[in-house]
Amino acid sequence: MNTAYAQSGQQAGAWQKRPLRQLLEETDTFVTCVELVTSRGVITERNGRRVLDLARKLTEHPRIHALSITDNPGGNAMLSADTLGTDLISRGQEVVIHLSCKDWNRNALQSRGWQLASEGFNNVLTLSGDYPNDGYQGHAIPVFDTDSVGLLRMFSDMNAGMSVAAGKKKEVLKRTNFYLGAVVNNHKRYEREVMPQYFKLAKKVENGATFIINQIGYDSRKQDELLKYMSMHGINVPVLGNVYVLSRTAARYFNAGNIPGVTVTDDLLRLVEKQAKSRDKGKSFFLSFAAKQCAIAKGLGYRGVYLGGHLRYKDYEKILQITDEFGADDWKDFVKEICFGYADEFYFFEPALDTGLSSTEVNRSYLFSKRPEALQAARRALSLGYKVNRSLHGAAFEEGTLGFKAGQKLFRAVDNAGVPVRKAVHGAEHAIKAVMFDCRDCGDCSLPEIAFLCPESQCVKNQRNGPCGGTRQGKCEIGDKDCIWGRAYERLKAYGEEVSMMDGPAIFKNGMLKGTSAWANTFLGRDHHGRKK
Repeated sequence: MNTAYAQSGQQAGAWQKRPLRQLLEETDTFVTCVELVTSRGVITERNGRRVLDLARKLTEHPRIHALSITDNPGGNAMLSADTLGTDLISRGQEVVIHLSCKDWNRNALQSRGWQLASEGFNNVLTLSGDYPNDGYQGHAIPVFDTDSVGLLRMFSDMNAGMSVAAGKKKEVLKRTNFYLGAVVNNHKRYEREVMPQYFKLAKKVENGATFIINQIGYDSRKQDELLKYMSMHGINVPVLGNVYVLSRTAARYFNAGNIPGVTVTDDLLRLVEKQAKSRDKGKSFFLSFAAKQCAIAKGLGYRGVYLGGHLRYKDYEKILQITDEFGADDWKDFVKEICFGYADEFYFFEPALDTGLSSTEVNRSYLFSKRPEALQAARRALSLGYKVNRSLHGAAFEEGTLGFKAGQKLFRAVDNAGVPVRKAVHGAEHAIKAVMFDCRDCGDCSLPEIAFLCPESQCVKNQRNGPCGGTRQGKCEIGDKDCIWGRAYERLKAYGEEVSMMDGPAIFKNGMLKGTSAWANTFLGRDHHGRKK
């Protein structure tokens, strides 16, 4: 018998593993979760059988607490996660199903939620998703009808007992029991990327995320910073540290920016290339490197690790074995080995020079940039158009102002004046906004929330509740353009408003309003601003 089984007191074979919720919330067990990437084609094909065979072996390992199954990763069409997951839960395995918003609208996501709940899947990792990069007979059109925050809100409402229309009455549906997870990516280079990720993390937790997995990264100081930031700001949910096992192929792929939001620096790539020249092509190094990351995560206070990579069963066993062989404090020595950031990388905290990690002192340069004289200089650098739009919006569109009351009166009159008048006023509005904001006439305007940057025309994922995690050095994952949320952060920071940029309820765009007057919809309470009340 394998010694791991003998030491655990378990017999090889399937058994009912403890729920992930219970492990993370009621025990001090250091959890190991393994990510499985599904295949293309039916599960009985060679690649499908390979993944299934690996998954079945992992269910028999007592130290593998949960298996996490991807949803069309990288924007590719893949086998549905629950096809594999159904086999695994029948074997007593805890399964985390990924669910992303790129391929489904809100109705389909809700339907998918009921399907998953009916099939016995309780753990769901909510994702906005990677932008599709291929498709049948050409490039697939992404959906992004909502994002990870909206999906969390929807599934949290389902957990609470959702009300639906039943004729003229309301019916309250049976509660689901989802244990909802989300992802954060603070392995970013610039302040305008890092801080919105932290703000969105808080928004995810506010809307129902009960555990967090951080994005792939190879910087121990950033790993440490995440937990310290969460502690400082009262974000009290368990976090699994992402440990992706490198290879030469994977490192080159990440370094080239081919996976949104994942960075392998040139320094790390040089180390990988050097190790890959060894007789075993670096395999021993890569497994030991991953084991050191696991040890660091445990030492820092993560509740577990999230293992990924193109591995065989014995590779997972080897990583766990190496990790077990480390001394209790060895992780402190590994920290300085695994600190692959950029020379100009932004950190929220000052460094702790004795450990190579973060202190609990907030970055002094960051604090200086928030002083009145620095903010005044930042405001001077902003465009006149943005300043004018701020002033006009504050005077005319803020509820309770004289301008807002006048707007309500005007658009009530327009609404009652007949179709020709409504069309003329709407046409004039759209002409102005198309020139100023590249407006796409959605009718449910989020310009005020994103510092007067249009998510319909300037964000490929139409993110209305904060940025996705896919930026690379400030640039959108699609096209060579700055992320609008990074631009919004800098605009709002100049006025000391960046911390509250994602405050408020989750935003859902009302598709029924497309092609109608956004001004009328705001003044008459038809859009998401009205639904907040």
